[in-house]
Amino acid sequence: MTDETPPSSPAAATPDALFARLDGLGIDYETHHHEPVFTVDEAKHLRGALPGAHCKSLFIRDKKKICFLVVCLEDRRLDMKALAGLLDCGRLSFGSADRLRQRLGGTPGSVTPFAAIHDEAPEAPAGAVAKVQIVLDQEMMQAALVNYHPLINDMTTALSPDSLLRFLQSTGHEARIVDLAAASRED
Repeated sequence: MTDETPPSSPAAATPDALFARLDGLGIDYETHHHEPVFTVDEAKHLRGALPGAHCKSLFIRDKKKICFLVVCLEDRRLDMKALAGLLDCGRLSFGSADRLRQRLGGTPGSVTPFAAIHDEAPEAPAGAVAKVQIVLDQEMMQAALVNYHPLINDMTTALSPDSLLRFLQSTGHEARIVDLAAASRED
């Protein structure tokens, strides 16, 4: 399935459904409540001293309409041309808010790897790409804890990188861990 023919919008899972899924997988996590945040700068201001790596997620697609969710350290600035080279794909662009909602059930400001819970559609016919491809920052995955919104942006959930991988595998996603420093740009 390509991005041009997205599935109908997934029924939105709630944070409670996500937490039940994590509990069912035996994953340890801790969730902190805060005011809604929409940008990295807002998150830095409101989160205080929450431990662990703080991250951002970018919903992008290539010229073949394959969707990617790139999850990296919050301060990493990516060069899209270099990132396309690392991912061995064509020119990249950001996915629209509508496409994000259709594919991952999310909205801008709440993009998170936990949204893979919405991308559990049955496998597509041979040769088609059914799922959003998940790319994780190698440096981020070396942290003891990683922090993401649990589907909404007024909470932050911390868990271990191994637990994140176990959750993603439970949704049928085999995340690619990539050295995104090679695609970083200086501003």
